[in-house]
Amino acid sequence: MNTDPTRLSAAELAHAIASKELSSVEVVQAHLDRIAAVDADVHAFLHVDGAGALDAARAVDERRASGEDLHVLAGVPIAVKDVMATKGLPTTCGSKILEGWIPPYDATLVSRLKAAGMPILGKTNMDEFAMGSSTEHSAYGPTHNPWDLTRIPGGSGGGSSAVVAAYEAPLAIGTDTGGSIRQPASVTGTVGVKPTYGGVSRYGLVALASSLDQAGPCTRTVLDAALLHSVIGGHDPMDSTSINAPVPSVVEAARRADVKGLKVGVIKELGGEGYQAGVRARFDESVTLLQEAGAEVVEVSCPSFDYALAAYYLILPSEASSNLAKFDAMRYGLRVLPEGIEDPSAEQVMAATRDAGFGDEVKRRIILGTYALSSGYYDAYYGQAQKVRRLIANDFSTAFEQVDVLVSPTAPTTAFKLGDKLDDPMSMYLQDVATIPANLAGVPGMSLPSGLADEDGLPTGIQILAPATQDERLYNVGAALEKMLVDRWGGPLLAKAPQLTAKGA
Repeated sequence: MNTDPTRLSAAELAHAIASKELSSVEVVQAHLDRIAAVDADVHAFLHVDGAGALDAARAVDERRASGEDLHVLAGVPIAVKDVMATKGLPTTCGSKILEGWIPPYDATLVSRLKAAGMPILGKTNMDEFAMGSSTEHSAYGPTHNPWDLTRIPGGSGGGSSAVVAAYEAPLAIGTDTGGSIRQPASVTGTVGVKPTYGGVSRYGLVALASSLDQAGPCTRTVLDAALLHSVIGGHDPMDSTSINAPVPSVVEAARRADVKGLKVGVIKELGGEGYQAGVRARFDESVTLLQEAGAEVVEVSCPSFDYALAAYYLILPSEASSNLAKFDAMRYGLRVLPEGIEDPSAEQVMAATRDAGFGDEVKRRIILGTYALSSGYYDAYYGQAQKVRRLIANDFSTAFEQVDVLVSPTAPTTAFKLGDKLDDPMSMYLQDVATIPANLAGVPGMSLPSGLADEDGLPTGIQILAPATQDERLYNVGAALEKMLVDRWGGPLLAKAPQLTAKGA
């Protein structure tokens, strides 16, 4: 066994802790030491709770010593995206408007992690209110990609993908509104899963777009993602959109890893013009491996996907403008008094606070969403976008009548340089062109590493999509492909990444 706990998978750590080869305290301390060594360069964490994580680890070790039967992941540490309410820990959503806010309660997802005995290392960086594809829109500075510190780690959940890629945590939680788990996974060489909408509770998750948001796992292996999914999934009466059904058998599917006889559909509309040659080449190689393993591969057309990006950037801003209206300087969060006004009105205080507290991208989307919902424009914009959403869902339904899963490249390019797209919002939005359809339809999706692009030696990802509530299909196909790719590479893709030290890459 590797003697460095930070290099072990979550499944390996769980076995080592359960067999008492390692204590949870030793594992947590090793990860805290790793965070201290490299996070000044990566900037993946906004808040580290070392004392709390060690206390939780000691409690697990004591319970195990007393003979208590514990969850399989008990004692394995995790990081949580800073968009989820954590009792006693800051929750800022990467925004100045929530700077210093400490929730009085835990999100359901966080409660489930604690109930499983998983120490929480801290809160990860993100684009402000999950608006972005690079984690450059965080009010607290960008996160850096561990493969190349001059490049982005994806977004909005770049902090969660980066802590896993940098070996600062074996597991992390992200959220995915249009690809914010899967796109960061693609550009950091990690695994990211967006469960079926409603498969993981959204209670305590600060909403961006309520009909699109979904929390899910960020890990280094498909099995680790399945183990984490089994912890956080399941019905929650506190969430009106929660699916009242058992968690899909994702762990069993990940262990089965057999694609023989399955039909795999390659989405015609996702992979042509605009996709980097190296991304496409690694994708094609992965599809060939699936064929060689006994899967039948066919091309599938989903013509409405061509309109997904446009529909998404009407629906999301509209819902965001409504959800973010609660940040009004009256109830909690930042309050700024306007300059030069002796006795300001509530509206003036609200305007000054939102101007100071929100960043440019958030303001851009609020303005767009408010316009799309305004009188005279609702039917022309928001209403039409919802009709396109239905067409996209219909395309998925038709496709899944022909095949078991769909595949595409996860992101059109590898990680771009920090600052390259900050002044070009449309170019930034296009990073999610392949991931957005799944959110609009509510179907589950997974990204796993497909190799390194020839042009720049940076990670690429393959996306797997399955019908709603059939999440286990992702894990079966993903685990089978992962095994074939790792065998081809001679080890995990992350083993090829430059090694971070206290001084950087």
